[in-house]
Amino acid sequence: MLTPSAVTNAKPKAAPYKLADERGLYLYVKTNGARLWRFDYRRPGTGKRNTLSLGVFPDVSLRVARERREEARTKLADGIDPSSARAAERAARSITFEAVASEWIERQRASLSPFTYTKAQWMLAQVPSLHARPVAELNAPEVLRALRKIEARGTIETAHRVKQRIGQVMRYAVATGRAERDPTADLRGALAPVVTTSRAAVTDPAQVADLLRALDGYQGQSITAAALRLAPLLFARPGNLRAMEWAELDLKACEWRIPAGKMKMREAHVVPLAKQAVAILRDLHAMTGRGQYVFPSVRTLARPMSENTVNAALRRLGFDRDTMTGHGFRAMAATRLNELGWPPDVIERQLAHAERNKVRAAYNRAQYLTERKRMMQAWADYLDGLREGANVVAIKRRRA
Repeated sequence: MLTPSAVTNAKPKAAPYKLADERGLYLYVKTNGARLWRFDYRRPGTGKRNTLSLGVFPDVSLRVARERREEARTKLADGIDPSSARAAERAARSITFEAVASEWIERQRASLSPFTYTKAQWMLAQVPSLHARPVAELNAPEVLRALRKIEARGTIETAHRVKQRIGQVMRYAVATGRAERDPTADLRGALAPVVTTSRAAVTDPAQVADLLRALDGYQGQSITAAALRLAPLLFARPGNLRAMEWAELDLKACEWRIPAGKMKMREAHVVPLAKQAVAILRDLHAMTGRGQYVFPSVRTLARPMSENTVNAALRRLGFDRDTMTGHGFRAMAATRLNELGWPPDVIERQLAHAERNKVRAAYNRAQYLTERKRMMQAWADYLDGLREGANVVAIKRRRA
């Protein structure tokens, strides 16, 4: 067996030579004085001789070299070739989190709306410190450090959503054999809690009337003005409204048919159009009807208007983010329609909300389209009455 002093005192000779330890371990001394640890063994199954490099002295001491030899012998006892195992480990270390994230998100693309897909890409881009890291080596503390940087900007909810996306990528890595476990599972309670607040919305009838009159008086871009006037009539999700396409509209049938790929719940959705909405769209057709989008971007007809356009217009009209938002038209309609007596199932279906009761969802597939058409026209008439200053209760009706 070798001793530490024998290894330290090994001098180069005219030809390379070996100093044997035991169990296949030896020190290989080169003519330039380099001292390399080697381990000779026979491959499992074939019995062919092979050599495994264990490091360079003095970076790797005799004690550490023996430990590495024993690790290799343990693999051999289990029928594993240590050289092949090392190559697999190196290959795993070359697979980065960014590579796996890109692969995962492309596989999800077919099931995500374009907006959700883009948002998922943006979320994963918020943790650049993780991108080049081997996915197999990611651990909870470094993921937390990346998330804390987002948290420090005051965007607590974003930090939680990014954590969720990282977890989805890591679970995919585990499933495909590129990682052992998902480190985000250890971060429960590590981030500051999200303080839930309701989306800002005007719901009082008198304030709704003021809002409607303000929308009618908007002096900005005519396309934006049309979007502002349609928003309360349709109360669709802002992303769906701004991405509305002429091909989705049937103005004769008074319907807007949103394909499943654009919907949050991945189901096609029909929005009945009141005569007031149809009139706005017919006027708008003269301006944008030759293009794809009903509300094209001011910069290019190839894209819809910015997601911030409606909110920015509301700010210009004097409604701050704590008073009214583009999404607030949904809360406004839901609140008023419920108080005016329309059946909750009809309202929820028009809002395209998912049924929380999974058993009920499996059996209740009613679209309530006829009822929704009546409701949407009555809602538009109700808004007209509020705008004109009437004390309107005309759409109040008995529950079915």
